[in-house]
Amino acid sequence: MQKLKISSNRRFLVYEDGSPFYWFGDTVWELFHRSTREDAERYLEKRNVQRFSIIQAVVLAEENGIRTPNRYGQLPLIDENPAKPNEEYFQHIDWILQKAGSLGLWFGILPTWGDKVGHTHGAGPAVFTPQNAWEYGHFLGSRYREANLVWILGGDRTVDDTEQFEIWRALAAGLKNGDGGNHLLTFHPRGGDDLVSTSSLPFPNSDPLLDFNMRQNGHFDTTKTWARISADYAQTPIKPVLDGEPLYEDHPICFRSVDHGYSNAHDIRRFLYWDLFAGAFGHTYGHHSVWQMHEPGRGEGVNLPISFWYDAVESPGANQVRHARALLESRPFLTRIPDNSLISATCVRSAVPGAGSKYSNATRNDDGSYGMVYLAASRPFVLDPAKLSGDGFQFWWFDPRNGRSIDLGSLPRARRFEIIPPSVGENLDWVLVCDDAGKEYLPPGTGETDDRTDRGGIKPLSD
Repeated sequence: MQKLKISSNRRFLVYEDGSPFYWFGDTVWELFHRSTREDAERYLEKRNVQRFSIIQAVVLAEENGIRTPNRYGQLPLIDENPAKPNEEYFQHIDWILQKAGSLGLWFGILPTWGDKVGHTHGAGPAVFTPQNAWEYGHFLGSRYREANLVWILGGDRTVDDTEQFEIWRALAAGLKNGDGGNHLLTFHPRGGDDLVSTSSLPFPNSDPLLDFNMRQNGHFDTTKTWARISADYAQTPIKPVLDGEPLYEDHPICFRSVDHGYSNAHDIRRFLYWDLFAGAFGHTYGHHSVWQMHEPGRGEGVNLPISFWYDAVESPGANQVRHARALLESRPFLTRIPDNSLISATCVRSAVPGAGSKYSNATRNDDGSYGMVYLAASRPFVLDPAKLSGDGFQFWWFDPRNGRSIDLGSLPRARRFEIIPPSVGENLDWVLVCDDAGKEYLPPGTGETDDRTDRGGIKPLSD
């Protein structure tokens, strides 16, 4: 197996040799519970081609995962007792993990959805005590000691009382004892529209239980995800943070499709780049039909999915995750920091280039050798390169829809630059990449360029 650890600057996940682990994940919570081996193979091979790196799935699944058998007629537990796992059920999980490993994919495994722990909403049943949680954790840790995975506690529920805290801690202790500490561990929190409850921090940031922090920013289209990532990024001790469940593609926005419709690929890209540029070390994508493995025969599904999983894996947002990964891989990765000072507070055309759902934010290398600005809406803005290095800059537009870059050429250093995006419009997003020209970086992303005539413009400003 390969082991992951926290980077020396405490901001990223890396392999033991120090090379970066690029967390670009997908949620398919019901994979172990609802898929056949043929389904799992089809799904994993598609996500591998799309350059996802880690798959988030649940052992004791939300959708009646204890009392409804898997596709082979097996329940996960004997007598609904976590201390008595059903061998045949886990042989199916073994097969899926081995297939994923052959493709180089990792897993983020939730031992249980949160409704099985303590008094909370959901089908449950609540089956855990501190004692059987430790035994169940030890079983999982021992069985998957050599697997390429990360443990994720929590399962979308709050931690409301001492009993629940004790159960989660016992489960974590069992996992660590069983796997010999081979795997990192985090907590998947409850979603919602307030800043505090959606953090992974029902356990304090200082608590050594969690190796890194996970947010669930939820299924709303106006959530200020960048503020939530920034809040965790600013805490001490420093821990890596990412959004483990943002708005899913083709999900009823705010859970009310009649009032708000369904999310689309542009919505999904906004949260992807907002989170990454705010300081997240990676990102998890999700599709509303895929997480529940919705298919014919499952009725209307949970919250009215509009496609079946095997079609939904080809959704535009899923295919565009690879472009964000290629963009970040094309520049120094482990030294990237958030820095909105790249966006001038006094713009020529407006006070700020975007706010709310049109918000813009920025990231750069800590030595200033490159900077990137994400525009959720294609609006003019002013770039302030004070924190960037070099006597001149090479400018690029990066298209998050197709991964292509537009070469805008080099300009001498100026105090500020007025930036005019190509294809100005409210529902078009772009990434401006500004490199220290002396670094001679290759085109951003995969290097594929676009020779379009509508290229926008850059104007040096002397004031």
